[in-house]
Amino acid sequence: MKTEDNYSSWNQDKRLYKIGYWSGMAAGIATAAFTIFQTLQLFRVFPYPYDEISIYGSSLCISVPFILQMLALHYVVPHEKKYWSHAALIFAVLYAPFVIANYVVQLATVIPMVSAGMGDQIEVLKQTPQSMFWDFDAIGYIFMGLATLVAIPVFKKKGFQKWVRWSFIIHSITTPFIAYVYFYPVFSEKLLLLGAPWGITAPVFMLLLAALFKRTGNEIKYGP
Repeated sequence: MKTEDNYSSWNQDKRLYKIGYWSGMAAGIATAAFTIFQTLQLFRVFPYPYDEISIYGSSLCISVPFILQMLALHYVVPHEKKYWSHAALIFAVLYAPFVIANYVVQLATVIPMVSAGMGDQIEVLKQTPQSMFWDFDAIGYIFMGLATLVAIPVFKKKGFQKWVRWSFIIHSITTPFIAYVYFYPVFSEKLLLLGAPWGITAPVFMLLLAALFKRTGNEIKYGP
């Protein structure tokens, strides 16, 4: 018997749901870890460079699983909704190069150089407010927000899909606040609090989408 979500029109390849579930879990856990590490940094729990290594490392771990989750979503939804899932996938792919470039540079170049006392030689590479890589980070997470915004029509307004839909709506609402925090001319830690809801909405929408993959995959009795 089908549940109220009625997944009969979705792709019947159970492998796609497994990929969507596990990649979503990985992305959601990495995002939650970032939120925890960012909070610990604000309270000066970890000394440098361990604070930045934990933040950039966990952030880097979000990117590939998030793309795989959105890719799986595009391939399982009914044909009439694929425009929206394809648009979401495009924004997810746009998000990744900006954040990956930033975090790899910070982890592989900036932190080692600063730790070796040669930070003055790579000032342009540091992610500091209003710097190039600061803008890279901003653009990346704006694209993530746009991915959730355009994916909203993919989900129904009833059953478990309703909760996934609302998680995407709420996360997309945080995007203007993220943009404001990044691009406001004067940065402060108090200003950073405006973006704090992102630390909740991001892992929630990823984990709820992962749960939807799990539920949908369990509904499928046949297929590859």
